[in-house]
Amino acid sequence: MPRKLRAFTTTMGFFDLAIAAPSMKAALEAWGSNQNLFKRGFAKETDDPAIVAATLAHPGVVLRRAVGTEGEFSENADLPKNLVTQTLKRVAKTRARPLRKGRFVARDQDATAQKAAILDFEKEKARREKNLAREQAKRRRAEAAEERDEKRRQIAVQKAEAILERARERHEKTVRRLEAQKNSIEDQLDAERQRWKGEEEKLDAKIREARR
Repeated sequence: MPRKLRAFTTTMGFFDLAIAAPSMKAALEAWGSNQNLFKRGFAKETDDPAIVAATLAHPGVVLRRAVGTEGEFSENADLPKNLVTQTLKRVAKTRARPLRKGRFVARDQDATAQKAAILDFEKEKARREKNLAREQAKRRRAEAAEERDEKRRQIAVQKAEAILERARERHEKTVRRLEAQKNSIEDQLDAERQRWKGEEEKLDAKIREARR
């Protein structure tokens, strides 16, 4: 029976991502992540009706929307609009520049906007990649610390188990020694009871003979 699909979300680069997948592992594989983003708190399962409906309509497909927005998820999402707004503001300040004789030449706004948008995009991309690299380095340090802690716990458990095993061996050795002593004492008690029984019978016989 096929496993039920669940909706998962995360954020990568300029986009929030969402997908309908049967498990967290399947979602990570679809996102192309080799890190456990769920364990680190960078991804989660969601029951948001809109996200669930969008992902279930395209099961197994990675849907996107511009990061920081609340729009619908889709296969082809646009970049965050604030990049374009910032670019247009910059272009508006450089629409025209005076030449020597007081004449003005209009700039090619489309070409300028495109170049500025590319520059802004690359800057933002570099910033996000730097932040992502910082987060990845932080996760690697945390994972390394967890591995060291786990190794220390394993060593501590192994030492405790070794101490327990040695104590158990000493206990069992002591029990065997005491059992042997117990058996020896019981044999001595039986022998003493038999000796006393014979001696007692002889003494009783002498007493009876003396009374005659």
